[in-house]
Amino acid sequence: MSDDIQISIEDVWDAQKTIGHVARRTPTSLGLGKLLRENDIHLKFENLQLTGSFKIRGSLNKISSLSEEEKKRGVIAASAGNHAQGVAMSSELFKVNSKIVMPEGAPLIKVSATKSYGAEVVLHGRYFDDAFKEAQKLALAENRVFIHPYQDRHVIAGQATIGVEILEAIPDVANVIVPVGGGGLISGIAFVIKHLNPDCRVYGVVSDQAPGMMQMKKGVRQEHPKMISTIADGIAVKNPSSVMYKNFIDPYVDEIVSVSDEDLARAIVYGMELEKTILEGSGAAGLAAVLSGKLKLSGPSCVVLCGGNIDLNMVSSVIDTGLREAGRLARISVIVDDLPGHLASLTRDFAEMRANVLDVHHDRVSPELSLRQTRIDFLLETMSFEHIVQIKEKIRARNIWILER
Repeated sequence: MSDDIQISIEDVWDAQKTIGHVARRTPTSLGLGKLLRENDIHLKFENLQLTGSFKIRGSLNKISSLSEEEKKRGVIAASAGNHAQGVAMSSELFKVNSKIVMPEGAPLIKVSATKSYGAEVVLHGRYFDDAFKEAQKLALAENRVFIHPYQDRHVIAGQATIGVEILEAIPDVANVIVPVGGGGLISGIAFVIKHLNPDCRVYGVVSDQAPGMMQMKKGVRQEHPKMISTIADGIAVKNPSSVMYKNFIDPYVDEIVSVSDEDLARAIVYGMELEKTILEGSGAAGLAAVLSGKLKLSGPSCVVLCGGNIDLNMVSSVIDTGLREAGRLARISVIVDDLPGHLASLTRDFAEMRANVLDVHHDRVSPELSLRQTRIDFLLETMSFEHIVQIKEKIRARNIWILER
């Protein structure tokens, strides 16, 4: 595969014509939440795209470019989930046989959706990088056409159509914020933005568990993680592409920042509660960077919400984490004398402070407790971090010992 991948504006216009009859023109609108509205931050809802992510744009453009001979050979791809669905659906539309290699831990919703489009799914390895290598081997062994998830001019041109739609919706946009995994999405968008509106700044956002592209941008020594544990599986790339960096990230992207899983969880909850939209971890990365204050923006901005295929098995834990990070959930543990009335008086205090008790746990047997002591753990629904502080102050005023975590 060539180290010199280039696209032109004409490639992007061609991609628009090619995919326009299938891919959705997703909404671009000012955020509903007060923080976004007051800061003129718009959202590009690619989580509402076909297959639930932007990936259909690039895969549709790529597969439409194949010769009849290539289509007869069938295609193969590697993906953590969203590229898989894009390739599978595009293949189904063109009646091309498809095989997708996915990591063994890929979310079930993405595996099932990929199969539903008629693709054969092979689960291999723990991370995307492992699945990628296996897909390349199978491509040679079975003489299939390998559909690269990002390092391909047709794929990049397809993703670049998002940038055109952003500029058409917000002509004076000053900042565009895009999640970064392999780099195909931000490469296409940044290319278009810098060619048509060079004063606009383009920011990338990576998971702090897979910060390789950010390290390259900052010119620091790359440390490839031995393990990646993040809810942003779609951007969990251990070894970022130097080809994408050299040809697109370095010349067109202004800055890359990282976000934690806690930041992502808060953004997912914000999306559900205030923006009325469902995001997966990678899809929420740009919003997480804004909400966590990692980016200081001035002027009209647009955050690309690149995917909404969240694993339903993890939604409850993500919501709990997101609420906790926003000061909406609090665990408060106290040690009191084991006498009647303490629990009742504490719950009255919480009620007076308008905190809702979600769970209570008693512990009378821990080694650190004396014979007449009990530990009570409360899970409270609260309004803010300031509210939590006020609740603790009220408890301390009654000379009750709070265990600080």
